Amino acid sequence: MKYLIFASIALPLLITACAQKQREDAPIPQRSLTTGMVPRFDATQAFRFLTAQTDFGPRNPGSSGYQKCLVFLQSELKKYADTVSVQGFSYRTSRGEPHRGNNIIGRFHSHGGSRILLTAHWDTRPWADMDENPEDRSKPILGANDGASGVAVLLEIARQLNLLPPSVGVDIVFFDAEDTGETGSSESFALGSQWFAKNLPPNTRYRFAINLDMVGDKNLEIPREEYSDTYAPDLMDLISSTAKVLGYPQFADRRVPGIYDDHMPLNKANIPAVDLIDFNYPDETNRYWHTLQDTPDKCSPESLGAVGTVLLHVIYGQGTSF
Repeated sequence: MKYLIFASIALPLLITACAQKQREDAPIPQRSLTTGMVPRFDATQAFRFLTAQTDFGPRNPGSSGYQKCLVFLQSELKKYADTVSVQGFSYRTSRGEPHRGNNIIGRFHSHGGSRILLTAHWDTRPWADMDENPEDRSKPILGANDGASGVAVLLEIARQLNLLPPSVGVDIVFFDAEDTGETGSSESFALGSQWFAKNLPPNTRYRFAINLDMVGDKNLEIPREEYSDTYAPDLMDLISSTAKVLGYPQFADRRVPGIYDDHMPLNKANIPAVDLIDFNYPDETNRYWHTLQDTPDKCSPESLGAVGTVLLHVIYGQGTSF
């Protein structure tokens, strides 16, 4: 899932120009912590949401695990959200295989004006192309961290939004077809978010978006991803300062090279968006990314809890005015 292409020469210039326009059109409130009530993020429940997904097996397109998880995610969101819808689209993988994609959208406090957008991808890599064993590289990955972790955090946030509705409207979107691309070809990835960005819900204006990807690593470290820092620096500052005040060292105040992830199509649609991701999974010398080693034992409730708690404080720190 990180079809990642690190910063090119021309792209930063384009990003800087777009970021300036976004900051003028949609300033992000400068708040670190809310003085009101913030619900408690249940890290244990979030980890249950993670293993509930991996229990279906790989969730690559066309698999039985995919179909079972599609039903599960809709069912869970319907317990908490005001409305749940599925945004269908057709696509081909980077290997030419045709599929029907499904973005799952849950809306909370749906009568609100401007809204917050929280996203993660729910599909898993069809091929373990980075596995050390060549014989395993054609097998689909389980995707405990790369897929299930971000969704797990957002499902628990959805549960808390239902228990204590915030003053601001929130949309949670689980993107499909994020992980069917060819490494080295950025825009062959993130097909679900590309479709969503071109077909936004009508009469909806998003203050900002936060994308979660690979946030369950036991050795979690979330730095400031370069494109996030360029497109939405105020939002990155808000997340970083909130994490610092709350005492979560998992958020590192250092910049790393840019990654093409689901936040990029949103930024191109003039929605200031950041990507919270720990791409060094588990560290710089050893990678479980796109391998059969991406299993729940490599993840932890504590990591999910750090991310979820920070996000809840960001959400409940937003006022109704914009």
